[in-house]
Amino acid sequence: AVEETELLQKLYHLLEAKEFQTRMEGVELLQDLCKNSPQLISTNIAQIFEYFVLRISDSHKKVKQRALDVLAEITGALKDALNPVIIGLVEGITKNLNSKDPRVHGA
Repeated sequence: AVEETELLQKLYHLLEAKEFQTRMEGVELLQDLCKNSPQLISTNIAQIFEYFVLRISDSHKKVKQRALDVLAEITGALKDALNPVIIGLVEGITKNLNSKDPRVHGA
C-alpha cells in the first residue's frame, strides 16, 4: 500500500510539473500503470483524472497530443472505471476539436 501511494504521488507530481517534458513523463507513466496495474488506476480514477484531464488541454501541443493518444489507448483497458470521470474527459476532448494543429485535432 505504501508503494502504491508513493507511485500515485509520483504520477501526480509529474502530471502537474512546470516543464513539458516532465508532464510528458507523467502521461507515459499513466500509460504504463494502465497496462501493468489497471486495478490501481481504477481504484483511484477520480484523483488521477483530475490531473490527467489538464494534460488533455495542455498548453504544449506535444503533451496534449500524447495525452489524447494515451487516452485512446487506455480507454479499452479501463472501460467502466471511466464512468466517474467521463464528463470531464468529454469536456477536455471537445476543447481540442477546434485545434488548428491537425495532429491534435486528429488525436
